[in-house]
Amino acid sequence: MSLPVHWVPSLDDAAAGGTVEVAGDEAHHAVAVRRLRVGESVVLTDGRGRSVTGPVSSTGKRVFALTVASLLDDPEPVPSVTVVQAVPKGDRGELAVEVLTEVGVARIVPWAAARSVAVWKGERADKALARWRSTAREASKQARRSWFATVGDLASTADVGTLVAAADLAVVLHEDATVGLRGLEVGNASSLLVVVGPEGGLTDDEVASFGAAGGLAVRLGPEVLRTSTAGVAAVAALLSRTARWA
Repeated sequence: MSLPVHWVPSLDDAAAGGTVEVAGDEAHHAVAVRRLRVGESVVLTDGRGRSVTGPVSSTGKRVFALTVASLLDDPEPVPSVTVVQAVPKGDRGELAVEVLTEVGVARIVPWAAARSVAVWKGERADKALARWRSTAREASKQARRSWFATVGDLASTADVGTLVAAADLAVVLHEDATVGLRGLEVGNASSLLVVVGPEGGLTDDEVASFGAAGGLAVRLGPEVLRTSTAGVAAVAALLSRTARWA
């Protein structure tokens, strides 16, 4: 069974035989909710590739300490995958973030698409973005990732076009596309990008804009998936063609 994973802001000074202290909400959840006990082994990670493993040496109300038995620096996974996720209604955004994080996406970018039902503005936008980022962190821990998924700021269609142009391979999920993912060659691409449209679908202008930036419109199959699940299906199909899933 995999050891539980907890997040710490920094492990820059961690060394074998040393002690790392975890405080605040993260420690409270471990001690009060998970009932973490002295002697139990856990993994701490900074979410940027470094992790340490060792037994818990002490616990308090909102703090616990770990004695470092081993330290590991993992390279960032290649290819890196970014998903541009059109903002869906209700809690389907958090669902999308959760499953995309579990499947190995490096970055999720919320997108204000023309046909998005939900509209992020002002305080509502701040709260929604905070929920997405909290979901990504918790899902990263659940998936035992040493590199945590990140959530970018709300993007406009122009912003998405810039991301499409910068990616080695960018695919735009579109139910009317004539190209399928089956024959798509990933090759040696180090950065993949998937654009997932809203419940109402992509507009012709959005499809044309992303195509002009180098994006390839593709379809997953005869079924029409929800916006909250289409991304994970596409990412899984792409990663199955890479060394990451060899």
